[in-house]
Amino acid sequence: MSAPPLSGAALKAALAAEAEAAGFSAMGVCRPGAIPQAAGRLARFVELDRHGQMGWMAERMGWRGDPQALWPAARSVVMLAEAYTPESDPMATLTQPEVGTVSVYARGKDYHDLVKKRLKRVGRWLIAAAGPETEIKVFVDTAPVMEKPLAAAAGLGWQGKHTNLLGRDLGNWVFLGALFTTVELPADAPEVDHCGSCRACLDICPTDAFPAPYQLDARRCISYLTIEHHGPVDPDLRPGMGNRIYGCDDCLAVCPWNKFAVAARETRYAARGDLNAPKLADLAGLDDAGFRAKFSGSPIKRIGRDRFLRNVAYAMGNSGQAALRPAAQRLACEPDPTLAEAGRWAASRLPER
Repeated sequence: MSAPPLSGAALKAALAAEAEAAGFSAMGVCRPGAIPQAAGRLARFVELDRHGQMGWMAERMGWRGDPQALWPAARSVVMLAEAYTPESDPMATLTQPEVGTVSVYARGKDYHDLVKKRLKRVGRWLIAAAGPETEIKVFVDTAPVMEKPLAAAAGLGWQGKHTNLLGRDLGNWVFLGALFTTVELPADAPEVDHCGSCRACLDICPTDAFPAPYQLDARRCISYLTIEHHGPVDPDLRPGMGNRIYGCDDCLAVCPWNKFAVAARETRYAARGDLNAPKLADLAGLDDAGFRAKFSGSPIKRIGRDRFLRNVAYAMGNSGQAALRPAAQRLACEPDPTLAEAGRWAASRLPER
């Protein structure tokens, strides 16, 4: 005779153990209606046009701002965090102008696939433990779900002044996944803000992307500019980009709470050797086939060769390295107009040999 389905606190405790076994660093639970302030904040963000070219943020705002509207049958939202804490200083390459700096999360395997696979494993376990009538939906950064406010409501941490999730026991190097379910699980208390008077994340931003604490203007954010923004980047912002060619970790890296950050358990998040300090001259020589081969399985692949090399050109233009001028001049002859303009800009800023 099979055991009766688990429920309540016993089910939640067993679910947390399964989540840890699957590779997650922390788990918390909240109700779908736990973030009533999110819809208004999102509307204001879009109203100020701070989402830039990310039109998907303005679409389906009703679902994004209200998880209950996204799936009315859901009774609980299980938020899971997986650490990708770097083993070395992620800002070390910023002082090496001949190389590019890639955001820590993009130096290894694409987290979307890894986190979703773990979420599905946890979800299958929940269905088996709670009963076959249990329904679930899992989300990893690709649906109209506001993971960071939900994670804060579930007690995993708080949204710091840099707007990212930050936990006393986690630090801020975490990926988030959401598991919506029809099972009613005991909810956790939301975490309170522990940023205090610290401004480290705000003050270090090279492009002044924070109009105020807890506010981000994506149009000035290097992560947005190098990944989401298509077309030329405002020339006034290019010098601040330095040699950052995909994403930016400055505001994460300086957070004092990272001294308590848990270590990454997934070895596939570890940086590939060729992405720790890739030489700009080598990257500038990639053709389309070479780009796709080099970045197979990497989140970098999704922005395409031309946008990536646009970023490489800006980094070369900021390098001051005369040896990079020929590579910049070659990019100036590319058929893509944005890439060609970036190449011309870079060449114009570099001294001749």
